Amino acid sequence: MTTVLVVDDEPAIVTLVKYNLKQNNFNVISTGDGRAVLELVEKHQPDLILLDLMLPGVDGMTITKQLRQQHKQVPIIMLTAMDSESDKVNGLENGADDYLAKPFQIRELLARVKAVLRRNNNQTVKVVKPKEIIETLQIGDIMIDLVQQNAYQGSTLLNLTPKEYDLLAYMMQHAGRTLNRAEMAKGAWDIELSGLDTRMVDMHLSNLRDKIESKSKPSVLIKTIRGFGYRFSQEEGQ
Repeated sequence: MTTVLVVDDEPAIVTLVKYNLKQNNFNVISTGDGRAVLELVEKHQPDLILLDLMLPGVDGMTITKQLRQQHKQVPIIMLTAMDSESDKVNGLENGADDYLAKPFQIRELLARVKAVLRRNNNQTVKVVKPKEIIETLQIGDIMIDLVQQNAYQGSTLLNLTPKEYDLLAYMMQHAGRTLNRAEMAKGAWDIELSGLDTRMVDMHLSNLRDKIESKSKPSVLIKTIRGFGYRFSQEEGQ
């Protein structure tokens, strides 16, 4: 299976990209820390890297130069809000194989991923029937728009903070599964938490619950699984 490394510090973008890549039969690993990229490349040997230009720790341009200096020929598609001609030329001249400006359409991203893989001499791309692009998820009366990064209960826009939205999106993608706090922090926000620090998840979940369970008969619930964590579930009969 073709492996793609997604490097971006915006969890909502990572969620959207990972979900659709997996739907199109790609294996996906991700990080929001530029300093972790070289180690992940050595460990996983990805077939392609989706690399945000503006990253904490080490920026995408520096990472690209480091990879090329080490004679790593893995294809790189840069993702950035900087879309001037000079920015694009600079990225391509420093070793990127393609350049996609944010905000982007997920269909275009998938098309570019497949095109770059086809062009790479060391990569044989299995042609598969394109799958539906997933831009929204709905469970019960809760719907999230992965592109606009909004959440709705019925027709009502939920007033969520970015962390609450990312947490809801992650839980909906893993609905029915019990998730522990550390796993949720890593999956939703790409941060490592341990011990008492994981109580940060409890605080945001409590606020999220208040917002989505405030109606008289909610069709979904965030259930506490004592001793394990939390589970996003649809109410029976809904």
